Amino acid sequence: MSQTLTGIAASAGIAIGKAFSLEMPDLTVEKQSNVNTDQEIQAFDDALETSKSELEKIKEKTKRDLGDEHAEIFSAHLLVLSDPEFVDTIRNKVKDENINASFALKEVADQFVTMFESMDNDYMKERAADIRDVSTRVLAHVLGKPIPTLTEIDEEVVIIADDLTPSDTAQLNKQFVKGFVTNIGGRTSHSAIMARSMEIPAVVGTKTVTDDIIKDVIVIVDGLEGAVLIDPSEDELAAYREKQNQYEEQKKEWAKLVHEPTKTKDGEHVELVANIGTPNDLDGMKNNGAEGVGLYRTEFLYMGRDDFPTEDEQYEAYKKVIEEMDGKPVVIRTLDIGGDKELPYLDLPEEMNPFLGFRAIRLCLEKDDMFRTQLRALLRASSYGNLKIMFPMIATLDEFRQAKAILEEEKEKLVAQEVKVSDDIEVGIMVEIPSTAVMAKQFAKEVDFFSIGTNDLIQYTMAADRMNEQVSYLYQPYNPAILNLVKMVIDASHAEGKWTGMCGEMAGDEIAIPLLLGLGLDEFSMSATSVLPARSQISKLTKEETKAAAEKALTMNTAEEVKQYVEEMFIK
Repeated sequence: MSQTLTGIAASAGIAIGKAFSLEMPDLTVEKQSNVNTDQEIQAFDDALETSKSELEKIKEKTKRDLGDEHAEIFSAHLLVLSDPEFVDTIRNKVKDENINASFALKEVADQFVTMFESMDNDYMKERAADIRDVSTRVLAHVLGKPIPTLTEIDEEVVIIADDLTPSDTAQLNKQFVKGFVTNIGGRTSHSAIMARSMEIPAVVGTKTVTDDIIKDVIVIVDGLEGAVLIDPSEDELAAYREKQNQYEEQKKEWAKLVHEPTKTKDGEHVELVANIGTPNDLDGMKNNGAEGVGLYRTEFLYMGRDDFPTEDEQYEAYKKVIEEMDGKPVVIRTLDIGGDKELPYLDLPEEMNPFLGFRAIRLCLEKDDMFRTQLRALLRASSYGNLKIMFPMIATLDEFRQAKAILEEEKEKLVAQEVKVSDDIEVGIMVEIPSTAVMAKQFAKEVDFFSIGTNDLIQYTMAADRMNEQVSYLYQPYNPAILNLVKMVIDASHAEGKWTGMCGEMAGDEIAIPLLLGLGLDEFSMSATSVLPARSQISKLTKEETKAAAEKALTMNTAEEVKQYVEEMFIK
């Protein structure tokens, strides 16, 4: 009889294949004293160099297959292996305590991992995962027990693992690896995000899959519902093959919409655009039929390097995106560093809660040399197409006025130097802070547009860190409180003849889409792979029915009531 496990649907699709258990070698180490420290340090240094070489190859493969944004993960890994605070601590421990390199490495890595995991923010937890991944690789080489490579798989399988590291995921060949299932992980982990880009069905966070699996047993991965069937019956196999076929047919239907405009059933157009991290994401965006760029996250230009990008480097990156979009809108967000994203070369103060601290526009207004460099690059690139500039994390009108004044100053300087700058740049803000939503009427008189960043707006409104599992139940995009804030922003913009977009996860959520359409959202910005399913869904909805549904949802008491209502009304 089959066994069913439930987990988190991390990457959509249905996969059926033989279980392939990713078994790590035994990397247990014991402390050895009175060693030859020179030999131990040499062994550690050799393992470092081998690991760097492997990671460079993985980075290049990832860049080739998935683009710069995903390859930056491995830039971060390589930085760890060049970080004196990490590697010198290990070497010094070997010398000072006269112990074996493998034990010193394990102790130092564990200390770093524990330190980062105890910090309550997303970036630090990801940093812990990075350190665990790279230190495991180095330790395996020190011990002479190389990590199994997934590139050699040559039959159709489903990977079963405690977790998949980014370097594991980057090696997957989707011709043979049909899906994967892990004990731990979430939708926002590196491996889940990469799986979605590669279109490999995945279920994560099952807790027990490695204990429950038997070698070579058939496994079904339902990445649509978050279910895993172990040793399914013939009837179950037949049912899931049918579900798999239906999903593949659905994808073919979606593919027909690539060059179609996004219109409701009653003919009303809405703008469906994509979020990108680097110019290399443009191909995926165009292949999925996005009508523009709704959010270009410029911080990826600043990450995985030793110093700030120059004005010319930034100009070339912005110009490439704006030019390639050929007149379609390109919304570029100014630097959003801090919170869950840090730069090793930018010495930021340690904060109790960096998400509520010195970040984004607050940092840019303080360090205005860095900000002015970026604004000049944007202004120079503006003449190549339809640029819209967006400031993140705006809490007060004063902040917006300051940022816009700096932009105007830099524009005047460039014009005085006879540098060509567009006269038609819209300047807007991210609405991520509840105070901004509440003050939307006042903001709407001065900004050209709003883009609602729901990931932060929800966590700030509900006072619930979205990465904290103990309060994750409060991360409620359908909560009437959130819907009412969204309505306030949209209504305020429309009263002034302005427009409102949304660039958080909520914009591509099938439950949220009918409500957002009914509330009058003008632009939906989402990951590229969500564009066609959203376009298909919107084409089946009318403005009248969604408006009535949104009005009713605003009066409801709980997120669960709203969800059930939308499912009954629109999700057949």
